[in-house]
Amino acid sequence: MLLFVRKALGLGLLLSLCALAQPADPLPAAEPAQTQPVQAPEDKRIFGVLPNNRTTENSIPFQRITAAQKMMIACKDSFDWPVYLTSGLFATLYQLEDQNPSFGQGMTGYAKRYGTSYGDQMIGNMMTEGIVPAIFHQDPRYFRLGEGTGKSRAWYALTRIMVARMDSGRNTFNFSEWGGNAATAAISVAYYPDTRNWNDNLQKLLIQCATDAFSNVLKEFWPDVKRKLHHREQ
Repeated sequence: MLLFVRKALGLGLLLSLCALAQPADPLPAAEPAQTQPVQAPEDKRIFGVLPNNRTTENSIPFQRITAAQKMMIACKDSFDWPVYLTSGLFATLYQLEDQNPSFGQGMTGYAKRYGTSYGDQMIGNMMTEGIVPAIFHQDPRYFRLGEGTGKSRAWYALTRIMVARMDSGRNTFNFSEWGGNAATAAISVAYYPDTRNWNDNLQKLLIQCATDAFSNVLKEFWPDVKRKLHHREQ
């Protein structure tokens, strides 16, 4: 940091000397070219922990992403280290509630619940963020509004589980969210022996979509929260 300051001061002194050496009536300088405003770097962590890889700003001109980029977003959200922590938290909750009694209790039961909890998150991410969007040419990203009243922004965030963009940029029904989570619930029948009826699977689908809606609200307001925390620190 000190080295940078010294270099900056040295550069400033050199520019000052060059300015003094200019003739009294210099030629008029050319008008500076217009530049695009610099966008702030996108924060890929909520509270410094939760993955935030598929959030972008609505103010940035829309550019489609490739199927490979969609799969990369899904992989980052599926294999990032916080996912293993949240899997442990869900497994602990399910152990206390004795969900899926056939898993039993003790370390064996906890291990089964941990594995299935992680499977739910990983398969869900891969389906809703990678596979389904890539097949049907839908954009899995959350386009953060970032302006307007708190109520309008919260409503926008919640309704994004119903609305998504196609690769063309036009809005349509978010079948990546609902179709991907429906496929995840159907796949989970293979490793949840106690919840193999349509009512349980419908409940899983609704819970996952509600969780994603809440996640969108966090993504929408996290930069505002971060700014306030930064001001308090200062």
